Amino acid sequence: MGQVEATTERIVAGKPEDVFDALADYRETRPRLLPHHFSEYEVREGGDGEGTVVHWKLQATSKRVRDCLLEVSEPTDGQLVEKDRNSSMVTTWTVTPAGEGRSRVVVTSVWNGAGGIGGFFERTFAPKGLGRIYDELLEKLAAEVAAQGSE
Repeated sequence: MGQVEATTERIVAGKPEDVFDALADYRETRPRLLPHHFSEYEVREGGDGEGTVVHWKLQATSKRVRDCLLEVSEPTDGQLVEKDRNSSMVTTWTVTPAGEGRSRVVVTSVWNGAGGIGGFFERTFAPKGLGRIYDELLEKLAAEVAAQGSE
């Protein structure tokens, strides 16, 4: 059994605080950012960053569905951490300045993978699949922040 890690990043046109606020808004903005891989989305506590508890199902492949109950914390400025109460998965969103009016958003998920041959396939393919899902989410985030900036 080894740790599996998936990381995706994107430069987004928008001030870091605006980008972070969009990510931390689990009530209004976050549901609009989620690709079709997410279902049964529900905010159970809070809804804005620290202290939020949110549920969703993540269908990474046609056969693999993960039931997630996430507890959100903000350990440092510009960072959201989502810890899944149902598994070892921890997803960290980090937003930093990337030049004038731009932000770098990095999302990293880590979890304890399976052992044996299944673990080999998980370590080989899961990061790529999750990366594609998060890339789609970051694309929607960029469009959302651009739309909010033009209002």
